[in-house]
Amino acid sequence: MIKQYKLRFYNFRLVVFLLAISFIGIQLVGTAADYLRTRQLLGVIIGVVLMLILSLMDYSWLLNFQWIMYGFNIVMLLAVRFFGSSANGAARWVDLGFIRFQPTELSKIIIILFFAKFFMDHEEDLNTLRTLVKSAVLLVIPLMLIYVQPDMKNTITVTILFCILIYIAGLSYKIIGGAAMIAIPLAIIFLSIVVQPDQKLIQDYQRNRIMSFLYPENEEYADDIEQQNNSKTAIASGELVGRVFGNNTSVTSVNDGNFVSENQTDFIFAVAGEQYGFFGCTCIVLLLFLITFECIRMSLRAKDLAGKIICCGVGSIVSIQSFINICVATGLAPNTGTPLPFVSYGLTSLVSLFIGMGLVLNVGLQSSTYNKELQKKEQKKDAYFRKEEYL
Repeated sequence: MIKQYKLRFYNFRLVVFLLAISFIGIQLVGTAADYLRTRQLLGVIIGVVLMLILSLMDYSWLLNFQWIMYGFNIVMLLAVRFFGSSANGAARWVDLGFIRFQPTELSKIIIILFFAKFFMDHEEDLNTLRTLVKSAVLLVIPLMLIYVQPDMKNTITVTILFCILIYIAGLSYKIIGGAAMIAIPLAIIFLSIVVQPDQKLIQDYQRNRIMSFLYPENEEYADDIEQQNNSKTAIASGELVGRVFGNNTSVTSVNDGNFVSENQTDFIFAVAGEQYGFFGCTCIVLLLFLITFECIRMSLRAKDLAGKIICCGVGSIVSIQSFINICVATGLAPNTGTPLPFVSYGLTSLVSLFIGMGLVLNVGLQSSTYNKELQKKEQKKDAYFRKEEYL
């Protein structure tokens, strides 16, 4: 379960990047809502501890429990369905008394682990109809439980994540092309339906967000687009170095005036832009890029396909959520409520991401280079014993 590893294979660069982005997150959450600063710090501490523990646990051993993890995932999502607490018209949380837990965030990490093992076991027959249908069914079950919460953003995120995982596993380009020819027209049809007033596929508030993005000049959707307009104003007001370093107090703070709701989560990037300006936003984007890059880099050195999928999967979550959150904050996408990884407030999301990073670090510790050294050591040992027997 826990092996002895060589310290030089530990990716300290990734740890430094994670600590840096987490520190920025604590500062920004504290700026947005001071009473949440301690909770965010506690979430970082718990996450880092779990990350360090998991980084020393053999991920191959953990993958032996893939079906137990899958079952646990379904139970968690069913608990949300039947016992979940509601907020803003959606039941996405389970109230444990001392904390509210959002199972969907942990579900994404479990889905990565499950399909990492599943695709490695089916590496030879991945492109057969039987394996593709089986993997689709195994995805649809948790996906539908996420969709009915309702949680459109995570439904889309998990779908994109699955596409990335199966591509990394070696899906045939012929199948990818065929799937794209089917998926693109279906997506167009879906969008043409959901913009209709009497549609039943998505909730009214979700439709309003899409309509406000498509028709921002329409007064009917003014309330929905106002948040994003205020977010862009906050980012622009920060200019080059922001209010903190520029001492610009002549302009009213969008954050202090509560012109942006949920600024500690959905619009944390607006807080960063206002407080630290272009330099602060660039620093956040650069750190998120470097974290994703380190995940991809370690996937290239993974000892097996499962390790490669884990690294790419966790890196994909960071990149997908970062892209969506920043696009929403800058008005390039409709509001989705997607948190900015390691920066936005949300203990479940924060701890789940650190768990994923712990697994990535363990994949790096068991890199192909490390395994080659072990093989050389074993070969030298075998050669020594053969020599002793000969003498």
